[in-house]
Order: sequence, then C-alpha cells, then structure tokens
Amino acid sequence: MSLSNGRSYLAIPGPSVMPEAVLRAMHRSAPNIYEGELVDLTASLIPDLCHVAGTAHHVAIYIANGHGAWEASLANVLREGDKVLVPATGRFGHGWAEMARDLGIETKMVDFGRKSPMDMAKIETLLREDTDHEIKAVLATHTDTSSGVLNDIPALRAAMDAAGHPALLMADCIASLGCDRFEMDNWGVDIMVAASQKGLMTPPGLGFVFFNDKAAAARAAMPRVSRYWDWTPRAQPDYLYQYFGGTAPTHHLYGLRVALDMLKEEGMENVWHRHDVLARAIWAACEAWGQDGPLTLNVSDPAHRSRAVTSLRIGLPHGPKLRKWVEDQAGVTLGIGLGMFEKDDPKGLGFFRIGHMGHLNPGMVLGALGAIDAAFKAEGIPHGQGALEAATAVIAAG
Repeated sequence: MSLSNGRSYLAIPGPSVMPEAVLRAMHRSAPNIYEGELVDLTASLIPDLCHVAGTAHHVAIYIANGHGAWEASLANVLREGDKVLVPATGRFGHGWAEMARDLGIETKMVDFGRKSPMDMAKIETLLREDTDHEIKAVLATHTDTSSGVLNDIPALRAAMDAAGHPALLMADCIASLGCDRFEMDNWGVDIMVAASQKGLMTPPGLGFVFFNDKAAAARAAMPRVSRYWDWTPRAQPDYLYQYFGGTAPTHHLYGLRVALDMLKEEGMENVWHRHDVLARAIWAACEAWGQDGPLTLNVSDPAHRSRAVTSLRIGLPHGPKLRKWVEDQAGVTLGIGLGMFEKDDPKGLGFFRIGHMGHLNPGMVLGALGAIDAAFKAEGIPHGQGALEAATAVIAAG
C-alpha cells in the first residue's frame, strides 16, 4: 500500500517547483498581444532579467528550451568553419559542442571528466598555443546539470586574459542562474544562456541569451543570421512581436513577471545564500549516509559543487530501488543519473540527482531527505546514521 497520496514533490534538477503565485498569474484568459498591459509587462521584464544575470547590457528572449538558447547564442556570433574551444565537465558541455558541430562549427573538446572542474592552466596553455586566434569562442558550462560540477567562470576569464586571447567567453547558466552566484559583467562574460524552468521558477518554454557590446559587435560582423535566431530585433524591438520573432508566449510572461518579483523581493544575495545553506544541508545528509554504505557524492570538493543540483552514486542494484521506493511510497521524484554511465552500468542507473533549485525552503529539503532516509531503511540499503540530524544542524546554523 502506497503512502504517496497528497502533494508530490519533484526533486529533479528542472523543471523546478513552480510557486503557486506564478501558477496563479498564468491562470487567466489570453491577453491582447498588440497593445495594452502585455506590452508594458514585457518591457518591464528586461531590466529585471538583466539584474538577475548581473549585466547592464542586453538580453534576447526566445520561445525555446535551453537547447534553443544554445543554438541562438552560436548562430549570432559564429559561422560555418569557425572554431570554438569547449571545456566539458559533464554531459551538457558535450551537448553544447554537439549543437555547434551540427552548425558546421569546428569544436576543440577538452574533457575534464565528470567529477572535477576545469583545469584553468590547461585552458590557458591551449589558448596561448592558438597564436593565429582561430578559436573564436570558449563555451563554458557554469553548472553542469548531469555531474553537478560548478566551474569557476572568473578564473576562466583570468586564464583567457593571461593568454591574451580575444575569444568570446560564453557561459551556459541554464542550471545555475538564480541558484549559484553569477555576475556576468563583473566576471567578464560576453554571452550567457539561460532558461525559464530552473532558478527562474517558470514552466519550460523560455530561453534567454544575454550579451554584451563585444558580442553585439561580433553579431554585426556576421554575413547573415537566420531571421528567427537573430537577437538584434529581439533586444531592440519596435513592436511586441519582435521580442519573440512572432506571437508572444503570453502566459509564460505573466508567470515570469511574478517569479522575477519574488527574486527581487528576496534579493539576489539572499537567494544565493538560501541555495548555499540548503545545498550544504543535503551534502551533510549524504555524507552521513555514506559513512557506512555505498552512497558517494559525485564531486568530492564542496567548493566545486553546484548549489542547484547534487549528483550521487549509490551503485546497482540500489539506485533503481531507491528512486522507485521514494517516488511510489513517498511521492518524491529524484533525478536520474543523466550521462553518468559506468562500464558495469551503461545506463547510469546506479546514479541519481537531487535538484535543489528555485522555489525551495528547509521544509521541502528535509521532507525529501526524510523520504530518502526511509527508503534506505525500507529497502535494506546499507547507510550511515545521523543524516537528518546533520542536515538540520546546517539549517539551524544558517
């Protein structure tokens, strides 16, 4: 007999939990898309999106998921035959590279594995060796959603500057924006991509490309950009439809407006602090479980872990049993081990992920941890004791 009646909890790394206020804002009749409140509301989103991103420059909104934002960012500044450097620390670094290759862009991959961040010294060396500056951009994933690795973007900018390389620095913040600290202008990022369904607490469907004046100059030098992906009319519209290349995603905009209001009211410093505390509470619980059992955190150094998602290895047959019990009996859905395959586990079933991003508080985190703790006991999975006490101690200390 299942105990999972009641409100379920989606503890996956996106789509994140949608605030009731966001859902209420979207539950309305369709508005006029030619004039009136929607025009003003859309214009009001731009400065607040830029505030969350830490930029005084530009943003283009696309009716797309993160993959669409990847393609939009590439299409505006790179042409067929151009070369990019892609340092990867998980599945999503490879995904952006695949997108580039499909556009005819030459990709130089540097795979740092799935447990450690980028080696900035190695990247600096590669850029120094590129004396003809054939590399036009560096595609860096801030937080890789599959591995949970958090990369040091300011250090990457420093490495590029030390090499004296003019390449564009492009950052994928799809998982991290609104969760892990990110400051686009202060960190010297030229282009950043994000999406609505994670730290921005809005249903999937909106992709964002933030870009500075250096990136705008690179766009101006392009011989052509497809009309739909071109960020110029989206960032400098004369009419509402130009923001979106056509009909506005009306209800998403109402939801996003409320989500940005919530972030603004809380304040970004507090948002980052909340995510830090809750992430450390989860890590404390996982470390306690792992003291006398097979559970291990994928990233050993806390400084290199994302505050948005934690990837964990528990091995077979425990992984599928744990996730199934937690969902079927407790109504909590954990993320699958995306891209975290091993020789004896080609589908990565011995891994799982906990999403802790966006609309989240201690009660939600402790509820999910309690469900996982119960699953360990119900399924007879070896584990250490004191996990919930360790998590509550972190939260109590704030």
